[in-house]
Amino acid sequence: MDITIIGTGNMGRALAARAVAAGHTITVLGTAAEKARALAAELSGKVRPGAVGDELRSDVVVLAVWYQAIDDVLGRYGDQLNDKVVVDITNPVDPQTFQPLTLEAGSAAQEIAQKAPGAKVVKAFNTTFAGTLVAGQVAGQPLDVLIASDDQDAKEVVRQFAQDGGLRAIDAGPLAHARQLEGLGYLHMAIQDGLGTGYSSAIKILP
Repeated sequence: MDITIIGTGNMGRALAARAVAAGHTITVLGTAAEKARALAAELSGKVRPGAVGDELRSDVVVLAVWYQAIDDVLGRYGDQLNDKVVVDITNPVDPQTFQPLTLEAGSAAQEIAQKAPGAKVVKAFNTTFAGTLVAGQVAGQPLDVLIASDDQDAKEVVRQFAQDGGLRAIDAGPLAHARQLEGLGYLHMAIQDGLGTGYSSAIKILP
């Protein structure tokens, strides 16, 4: 699988590490090319560094950025996102107050689908933390990746991406359920101080 990850922050790094561990070819795009080159140097595998704005060559594009950066990314790429699987991992929160944002579209993923109607938008990885993604498991259990999309083929691509990295993919239904996934992602972040786990916990679905 050929995957482009936009973003070189903690989540971008974690997803890149998981993709490389699974043997995928990845392109990492940073706000500055040197950030992407530094990340590529840390990873052993097929990694191409670049800058946000570079041409998209992959069929799978992961938006590993803050919600506030989404409009800039969509504006830069426009029609290049047509027919691509676009994975939204964001949880829309105010970075100053750490309060969840109310979005007219219902969720960040649905907002992206409205602004990039040619893209195959998938919500995934927003309920997992960077550190646990690098490890791929918590307490000996593989991470659960909840996946929501209206496109079954796109959902299958992300399911394969997750499973190739040793994670457990769970079908969370249509893209409309991204609203609930984002709420769950926010809740998981909000309880960290009380748990005292330092963002090393995981949400697990048990049969």
